[in-house]
Amino acid sequence: MGADNQQERLDTKWISGFVDGEGCFHVGIHKISKMTLKWQVLPEFRIVQHKKNIKILEKIKYVFGFGIITKNHGDRYELRVRKLQDLNKIVEFFKNNSLQTTKKDDFKLFSQVINLMNKKEHLNKRGLRKIAEISYKMNRQIKPKYLKSSETIRPTYESMKI
Repeated sequence: MGADNQQERLDTKWISGFVDGEGCFHVGIHKISKMTLKWQVLPEFRIVQHKKNIKILEKIKYVFGFGIITKNHGDRYELRVRKLQDLNKIVEFFKNNSLQTTKKDDFKLFSQVINLMNKKEHLNKRGLRKIAEISYKMNRQIKPKYLKSSETIRPTYESMKI
């Protein structure tokens, strides 16, 4: 690479710090009737930026070698990674370039979900429930619809009292 290209490369520690402030690790669980268990696990990693900063998303995508840049909302764009094989590389990247904020906790939970998916645990009820419980601990701790579904709710002793 020429000198100009070397100056354009992003340092991996810089990327980690940027993701600490601007990135998100998320695990969605959506009801999809054509899926075997009627639920689909959708983990994703994303970074959102105003359209003025789309170049930084392009540079980060170039460093990773994967992901898509798409319109997020209004005048914002996002770099998004959803393919399991690429998410495995994201997990490896952040294991080697650790996060420093509380986002580190979300990443640890996210990497547990990716590990379970690598083992195909999302394809059985027990594994799906475990993934839902892990995802509930992430970010803003919004209870996944899967955990609210009547298909997964077990009666408690209290609710069975007459």
